Amino acid sequence: MSFTKPLDRRSLLAFAGLSVAATSLTACAGGTSGGGSGQEGDGTLQFWSNHPGGKKELEEEMVKAWNKANPDTPAKLITAGADYEELGQKFNAALSGGDLPDVILASDVTWFNFALNEQTEPLDDLWKEAGVKTDDYVDSLLKDYELEGKHYGMPYCRSTCLMYFNSEHLEKAGLPTDRGPETWEEFEEWAPKLKKVNGGKPALALPSGTDYLDWYFQGMVWAFGGALSEDWKATFTKKETLEAGKFLQKQVEEGNISIEKDASNVFGLGNASGLLQSTGSLGGLQEAAKFDFMTAFLPGPGPSCPTGGAGMAMPSGISDERKKTAVKFMEFMTNAENTVKFTQATGYMPVRKSALELPEEQKYLEENPNAKTAIDQLEENTKSQDAARVFVPGGGSRIGGALDRITTGGEDVEKVFKELNEETQRKIDSDITPLLK
Repeated sequence: MSFTKPLDRRSLLAFAGLSVAATSLTACAGGTSGGGSGQEGDGTLQFWSNHPGGKKELEEEMVKAWNKANPDTPAKLITAGADYEELGQKFNAALSGGDLPDVILASDVTWFNFALNEQTEPLDDLWKEAGVKTDDYVDSLLKDYELEGKHYGMPYCRSTCLMYFNSEHLEKAGLPTDRGPETWEEFEEWAPKLKKVNGGKPALALPSGTDYLDWYFQGMVWAFGGALSEDWKATFTKKETLEAGKFLQKQVEEGNISIEKDASNVFGLGNASGLLQSTGSLGGLQEAAKFDFMTAFLPGPGPSCPTGGAGMAMPSGISDERKKTAVKFMEFMTNAENTVKFTQATGYMPVRKSALELPEEQKYLEENPNAKTAIDQLEENTKSQDAARVFVPGGGSRIGGALDRITTGGEDVEKVFKELNEETQRKIDSDITPLLK
C-alpha cells in the first residue's frame, strides 16, 4: 500500500492512541509495549504461532532443528491461538503486562497496527547486524511489511487466493481441464454445466464472512473494475464495486455459489465442483480429497488476486540481546530449505527466491503443477490489498459482515454497501485523515 499523503513521525504516535478502538480483525491494544522479557526462566526463546496449514508437528520439527544447531539459545513453539486473530488478541494481553514472546505471527491485517503502535520492532538494522540477505526474499512479499521505509515483518506463511476445481466434473461437463474460467462472466456460463454433472450441487463454494470472504471478494471487485477503497476514500458505492456485489448475490441466489462455514470440507466431500480458498489449503485438500482436482488463477481481468497470509514479527519490548537471537531465529525459520519444507507440506508459497533453485523444489513443482499455480499467479495476477480491508481499523470484519448480509441474508446490495461505505469513511475521517499531511 502506497500512501499518497505520508504519515510523519508525530502522526504515527498520535495514531497509536486512536487505533485502540479496533476490536475485530485489526484489533490492537494502544500504548507502549512494556511487559516481560520474552524468555522463559531458562532463557528459552518463545515463538508464538497458530500453526498455519495445521502443521504444528512440522513447526516443531523446524524448531527442533534450530535447537540442535543453537543449543545455547533454544526456542520453544507456543500455540497462541486457533487463528491469526486469536494470536493477535493474546499478544494484546501480553502487551498489557504479561510476558512478551520473542517472535509472533502477524497477519496481513494485524501487522500494520502493531507497527503503528510501535509494538513490533523495525527489523532493518537487526538484519544488517545479523547479516540477513533480505534481497533473497520475494520482493513483493517483503514489501508488504514496509512502513515509512522500514520493515516490520519477515515473510513466512504467505498465500494468495486460489481456485480449485474437481477435474472429473470439468471433464464430464465438457469444460477445459487445464484452466479455470478466465472471467466471472465465463464462470457464470460454466456454472449450470457443473451443477448438472454434480446433481445440482453448487459450482463453487466460498467461505463465509466470518472466514475471510472479504479477502476473496476483493479479487472479484478488482476483476469488475472496482475497489474497496482508493487511497483513503471508501469506494463501496462505486458502480463497478456495486456490480461485483450484485453479481455475487445473484450467483448465490441461483445456486451457482454457496457460502459455507467450512468451504474446503464441502469441496473435499464433492458437494461443490469448485472452491475459492487460500493456497494454504492445498496441502490439506491433497490429503483429504478423494478425487483429482486442478488449481487455477482467479478470474480476471487481472490483476485480480490479493496476497495474504502472515509473516514473523518481533515485539519491540524485549531486550536487545533477545532481539539479536530472535532475528536469527526468524531467518532460520524462513531460509530456503525450511520454506521449501513448509510450503510443500502446506501449500503456502516459497518466500525465498533461492528456494525455487533447489533441486528438491524444482522436482516437486514439476510433479505438482497445482502448487506451481500459486507461484505463477504471484508473478502475474496479484497486487496489494485495498486500505479499507487491511489498514482501516475493523475493516475485514466490517466488510465480511456486509457480505454475509447480501449473500446468506439476501439484503439489498446498494443499501448495505451504502451503509458500509459511510461507516468505513467515518472511520477513515476520524482515525486517519486528521493525521495525514
